[in-house]
Amino acid sequence: MTERPAGRGSYHHGALPEALVGVAFELLDEVGQEQVTMREVARRAGVSAGAPFRHFADRRALLTAVADRVLADFEAWQRAEVAAATGAGVAGAGEGAAGSAGDRRAVLRALGLGFVRYAVRHPHRFALVRSRVFAPAPQPELRERLSGIDRAYTEVIVADQAAGLLRPGDPELVGFAGQALVYGLAQMILDGYLPAEKAEEVAAQVLDTFGRGIANPR
Repeated sequence: MTERPAGRGSYHHGALPEALVGVAFELLDEVGQEQVTMREVARRAGVSAGAPFRHFADRRALLTAVADRVLADFEAWQRAEVAAATGAGVAGAGEGAAGSAGDRRAVLRALGLGFVRYAVRHPHRFALVRSRVFAPAPQPELRERLSGIDRAYTEVIVADQAAGLLRPGDPELVGFAGQALVYGLAQMILDGYLPAEKAEEVAAQVLDTFGRGIANPR
């Protein structure tokens, strides 16, 4: 969790924007994006009510910066999920020669379960990203971060296809199908459609079914 800043006068000009994003990130986890206001962020940061506006044009701009922080945290989470499942990070998992076939088969499963776990453990973060990313007009400020995530995911699929573990096909379409699946699973869990105590077990079974469907039979 981001540490709360020490108070008024403790920032130099360049540090305040990062501190404000950190406070807003913390507030997001506590109460959700609807309650993240410029005034409350300023109060918690120990600065004047007008100080955030010198760095962020409005509340939307601040929340977009928070969404970028969430995506960065999500990337780190996914690397840890893959490392726990295979002993390699996402970047290493994308290299065709890395890991045994058993390890490599676990990569996409780990990424899928990682997505669901992150959303369930951090519902307010998921809601913020959903409103900024899974929307008719995704925020352009997030494009670079999103492109990096999508590129890493596609590289894993391409490597697995090259290794003969996945069926041939458009890797971007396979990736899109996987994202749609985990997004839907996460939302169904958060909506209470799937019982929370069985949510991860059900998610794992669904992902295994999807994995068998795209796997290359041997």
